[in-house]
Amino acid sequence: MDPAAPLIDPFARAISYLRVSVTDRCDFRCTYCMAEQMTFLPKADLLSLEELDRLCSAFVRLGVQKLRITGGEPLVRKGILTFFQAMSRHLETGALKELTLTTNGSQLRKYAADLAACGVKRINVSLDTLDDAKFAKITRWGRLPQVLDGIAAAREAGMAIKINAVALKGFNEDELYTLADWCARDGHDLTFIEVMPMGDLGEPQRLDQYWSLKDLRARLADRFTLIDLPDRTGGPARYVRLAETGQRIGFITPLTHNFCESCNRVRLTCTGELYMCLGQEDMADLRAPLRASPDDALLTQSIRAAIARKPKGHDFDYSRQKVAGQMTRHMSHTGG
Repeated sequence: MDPAAPLIDPFARAISYLRVSVTDRCDFRCTYCMAEQMTFLPKADLLSLEELDRLCSAFVRLGVQKLRITGGEPLVRKGILTFFQAMSRHLETGALKELTLTTNGSQLRKYAADLAACGVKRINVSLDTLDDAKFAKITRWGRLPQVLDGIAAAREAGMAIKINAVALKGFNEDELYTLADWCARDGHDLTFIEVMPMGDLGEPQRLDQYWSLKDLRARLADRFTLIDLPDRTGGPARYVRLAETGQRIGFITPLTHNFCESCNRVRLTCTGELYMCLGQEDMADLRAPLRASPDDALLTQSIRAAIARKPKGHDFDYSRQKVAGQMTRHMSHTGG
C-alpha cells in the first residue's frame, strides 16, 4: 500500500477529521461532563506536545484535513501555544485545511490574538446559559463575565465563533430564545447538543437532564420560521436558518437522530488512545508504537489497523428509562 494512501474505513468513509484532546484537565467542573472531585491522569501519562505534534502530523500525511483541539480545556495545557504554532505549518503547506479548537472561553482573552496568528479562523465555545447564577451552578467553578470577555477577545481577533449549548431539561429550557437572540445580535452561530451518557455521573441525573432536540426544535418553530439547510461542516450537526434573523442554528442529536452514516472523524486522547467512535469503548493504543520507534512506519501501520476497526455507528438510547450504551469514561478524557 502507498504509505500516503488516505484513510478509508470499512464502510468506505474517508477519515479527514481528527479531534485531539491535549489534556483531561479543566478549570471548570461542568455537571454533565465531570465529577466535582475529579481524579486526573498523572502528568507522566500524557503525551508530550512534541509527541502530539508527531501523531497529528502522521494523520495529516494520511489525509486528515481538519484538526480540532479539545480537552478538558485545551488552553490550560502548559505550553499549548507552541503546539498551535507547530500545527500551523501544515496550514501553510495546504495539507491541513482547518485548525480549530473547542474551548470553555475562560482563557481566550489571554490567547485569542496568538491563536488567530496561528491560522485559527473559527472556534467553538461551550456556553449553556447567559445567567450568572446558573452558569456558576452548571460549571461549579466558572465565571460568566470571564467567558463573555474571552468571546469578545476572539471577535476582536477576527475569529468566527460558534456557541455550543448542551440542551438540559429544567436548566436552560427557559433560555432558548435568549440564547438565540444573543447569538443573532452578536453574529454567532449556535448549535444545541443533546446530553450524552458519558462518565459515571449517576443514571437518574442523566435521565433528568435529557432534553430531546426534537422538542427544542419544535419550540423554536413556535417563534421562528425554520429553513432546513444542506450545510455540512465536517461534524455531525444538521442546520437550519431562522428566516426572521438570518442566523444559522445547528442540532447535534446522537440520541434522537443517529448521524453515524457520514462519520468522517476519529478522536485521539491526551494519552495516545485513538477512539474510532465516541459511543463505543473500542480504542487503539498509539502511544506504544509512537514511542517504540523514531520512525513512523509502525505508527502508520497502527493507525491504519485502527481505522479498519471503525464501527458503522453507536447506540446511545434513553428510551427505556435507563441509559443504554453508556460510556464509562468521562467526556473530558475523550474530548467533546
